[in-house]
Amino acid sequence: MENSSVNEFILLGLTQDVLKEKVVFVIFLFLYLGTLLANFLIVMTIQYSQTLGSPMYFFLFCLSFVDACLSTITAPRLIVDSVSEKKIISYNECMTQIFAFHFFGCMGILVLVLMSFDRYVAICKPLRYTAIMSQRVCGALVRLAWMGSCIHSSAQILLVLKLPFCGPNVIDHYFCDMQPLLKLACVDTYAINLLIVFNSGTICMVSFLLLLISYGFILHSLSNCSTEGRRKALSTCTSHIIVIILFFVPCIYIYARPLTVFPVDKMVAVFYTILTPLLNPLIYTLRNAEVKQAMRKLWCNKI
Repeated sequence: MENSSVNEFILLGLTQDVLKEKVVFVIFLFLYLGTLLANFLIVMTIQYSQTLGSPMYFFLFCLSFVDACLSTITAPRLIVDSVSEKKIISYNECMTQIFAFHFFGCMGILVLVLMSFDRYVAICKPLRYTAIMSQRVCGALVRLAWMGSCIHSSAQILLVLKLPFCGPNVIDHYFCDMQPLLKLACVDTYAINLLIVFNSGTICMVSFLLLLISYGFILHSLSNCSTEGRRKALSTCTSHIIVIILFFVPCIYIYARPLTVFPVDKMVAVFYTILTPLLNPLIYTLRNAEVKQAMRKLWCNKI
């Protein structure tokens, strides 16, 4: 923290209305508990099931773990603050939240890209699938994703640590993020904002385009498949595309634009911080017979 007189921030949350805050507490408590339960079931099912050993389920395991972490970074504070008189977060906690949020957010994006690549190889190059998507290759790809996420979040936090905060210290959001925080800096943040847009915005836009291109190739190749194969591939791709739209459209809206903060931004952020981590496991289990069968078999035997 350079030349800063601020050692804590006040989070305004989603609303300042007392009655609405109670509603927020109940709704988001259930959403968060549902997110943890659903992702925990996915992680444990894939970990202990002998039938879910393909690369697709390895990446789904990673996505569920990341979703649980991403939700945990933002949801508990929103829930607690909704019933607290003082919604205070220290400077160090704020910086930690920014780093962790961007780390797991970037990791989630890269895992979605890996999942689309896995489906592309499985559908468009089925004879070479086992050779290309070997266990060693999948592990290396995930390790690269962890490294890329660490570099991204480190770059973000280094930009913020250089900013002086002289007051005010009120953040119009329910968690610490780059754009709301830049408004409080007592220096010109135009150049830093461009770097942030280049960092986060580029990751969102490029990843989104890569996903659209890969699924375009997949959908084009389905004309050569049998009716049953086409049906299964379309079912899998549809669930992936739903996840992509729910996650990337709000992210691009927030991070791929110049520094302009609107009141609606924090409502948009709910999609990729809380709703998507909950919907991911539901979409993948409800539309995937293998996961549902493995889950029933595993947990019925446990009980």
